[in-house]
Amino acid sequence: MKATGNTILITGGTSGIGLGLALRFLEAGNKVIVAGRRKELLDQITTDHPGIETIVLDVTDPASIAHLSETVTTTYPEVNVLVNNAGIMLPEILLDAGSLQVAEDTVTTNLLGPIRLVNAFLPQLVAKDDAVIINVSSGLAFVPLPLTPTYNATKAAIHFFTESLRVQLAGTAVQVIELVPPAVRTTLLGQQDSEQAMPLQDFLAEAMNLLRTQPDAREILVENVKFLRYAEANGTYDNVLSMLSGN
Repeated sequence: MKATGNTILITGGTSGIGLGLALRFLEAGNKVIVAGRRKELLDQITTDHPGIETIVLDVTDPASIAHLSETVTTTYPEVNVLVNNAGIMLPEILLDAGSLQVAEDTVTTNLLGPIRLVNAFLPQLVAKDDAVIINVSSGLAFVPLPLTPTYNATKAAIHFFTESLRVQLAGTAVQVIELVPPAVRTTLLGQQDSEQAMPLQDFLAEAMNLLRTQPDAREILVENVKFLRYAEANGTYDNVLSMLSGN
């Protein structure tokens, strides 16, 4: 991925990692469009950060994704980078009846959303010489946090979807990158004050440096996520799972 001169569409960009990436990409000399569900937050972003443009998007709604694709094709035909960042992370107690709704919402948002967005934007991206799809997964795709079983499952699915997508697009100019965050201090699962989570700005700085210095990277792995990513290969899987289980 080239470091500058892109036109980048980021979903779930109204807070946390998504907004952080948007600001860092903008500072690096890229045009950035943030898509999110809440218009009031999008309006605040355009006020606080001149240069960022915004579009309303509900990733759980196929009609909203279709509308986004039509709008981008017409208004921003130069878009060459899609960042699938939108997602939710909610605890599930599987013995509780209400957990099923959490699971269904998580699958719709975290898995069907990115798949539908890739499907919608591939015709535009394959026509570019420097197109990129960045799918945001999680270190929990490799060792699960038992408190969030469906979240883990969707991120594992995103990992393998991304692997398959990369193989299928090998004959095109579209680069496929998986961004794999560790626990980061954001409002996702209320981790904004967690000492066990990586400070957001530290994560952003390291991830952006990796994108800049490894333009052909398939995975972006900050140091804090490698104990999860390589747990099975290193023979530490059971110990890491025990730690995430609170044992």
